[in-house]
Amino acid sequence: MKENTHDTFKSGFIAIVGRPNVGKSTLMNQIVGQKVAIMSDKAQTTRNKIQAIYTSSNSQMIFIDTPGIHKPKNELDDYMLQSAYQALDEVEAILMLVSADEKIGPGDRFIMDKVKDRESPAFLIVNKTDKVSEEDLAAYMADIPNPEAFEQIIPMSALNSGQVEGLIAKLEDLLPEGPQYYPEDQLTDHPEYFVVSELIREQILQKTREEIPHSVAVTVDKMQKDELDRVHVYANIIVERKSQKGIIIGKGGKMIKSIGTGARKEIENLLGSKVFLELWVKVEKKWRDKKSLLKEFGYNTKQDY
Repeated sequence: MKENTHDTFKSGFIAIVGRPNVGKSTLMNQIVGQKVAIMSDKAQTTRNKIQAIYTSSNSQMIFIDTPGIHKPKNELDDYMLQSAYQALDEVEAILMLVSADEKIGPGDRFIMDKVKDRESPAFLIVNKTDKVSEEDLAAYMADIPNPEAFEQIIPMSALNSGQVEGLIAKLEDLLPEGPQYYPEDQLTDHPEYFVVSELIREQILQKTREEIPHSVAVTVDKMQKDELDRVHVYANIIVERKSQKGIIIGKGGKMIKSIGTGARKEIENLLGSKVFLELWVKVEKKWRDKKSLLKEFGYNTKQDY
């Protein structure tokens, strides 16, 4: 435990919500100083509620990075949507992210309506200010609907560590007294198996296109150390059709080798050990619409935090 140099210790849960691809995972990774949520330029990168833990000398904040809110098309989409809504309840604060380089649209307004119904104070984070001019940012800020629904509107870039520190200070001020839920050196509540599977899926998101990113799940069967302290990881890449399996493997195995190389580097950074990664590609038809498979692949319909 950190030594508490203040009279009281404060703690609480903070939900991060917004449309897909507005920078939620980027912000959370910047807050804790390490990758705990995967990132890509494709929608629906985050499928589970991923908790990141920030601990200072006098407070602990548990950030819940939710799946991007979108219109559901299958059981997986519906699970993701319910997961995002659940995160809005019983938290000390809500951070809603919008992107300064994209006009506020129906999706943003829909989430704003969901946020304003909650009792928790909500902050509107206008992210990606580094991508627009001061004039465009001023026009964007003036066009925000119902600004009174938010405790504060904060323009910033999640890539700017100084601005992120300022946000953390604001959130610390409103936290209630509470316990330290997690050890000071713990950055996420997810087991290593989950984070490793996400790092593999991140490589697939970054290296494939069209329908592939949305049709892929990754599971880790086994992780074990050998006598030289090297970690052997055995993982499955699940797709919905044989044609997708062919794309993942690639001509002469080129694609799966590229995915494995990129994922291995990220896993080594995470574990601090030499990693041997073995990947298998399996076909499970329409797995996104089968509740039993969703549960098997880690998308439980009920999540507690």
